[in-house]
Amino acid sequence: MALTKIGKEGITGISNASNATFLTATAAEGVTLAGTLAVTGVHTVGTNAVATSEGGAATTNILQGLAKAWAKYATNDGTSITDSFNVGSLTDNAVGRTYINFSNNMANTNATASGNVGDRKVNNSAFMDTTARAFNITFHTIDDGDVDKATVSVIIHGDLA
Repeated sequence: MALTKIGKEGITGISNASNATFLTATAAEGVTLAGTLAVTGVHTVGTNAVATSEGGAATTNILQGLAKAWAKYATNDGTSITDSFNVGSLTDNAVGRTYINFSNNMANTNATASGNVGDRKVNNSAFMDTTARAFNITFHTIDDGDVDKATVSVIIHGDLA
């Protein structure tokens, strides 16, 4: 493997930088970078990308640790999304029951969710997956308060299709 410093005049015979390969390494060669790496633009991280813990004793797969969908929504006049990621729409199915419809489907029905219901005293929350396309959220309050007048926040982890 060789890395060549390229000056402001570029590489002879190459007029467009998109036609050039600046650094190539095989898996056997590997590449170790020390210090800070500044990356600009859009870059694809492979499915095997890992991050090392602060103490260096453990690693975690980056893609497995990312939330695949999240939403904050109000139920005071139907169901209106305040903000979200990978949520195409919400379906108000009944009092305290909402389907979160994904923009990009999950790979299976094994996703999991956690969340909270604004300032309501929640007695029972059932975050139950229904399909790879949607997630069913059901909640009830301790004080029989109106669960359709609350702000709900939910985060969903799982595998995208």
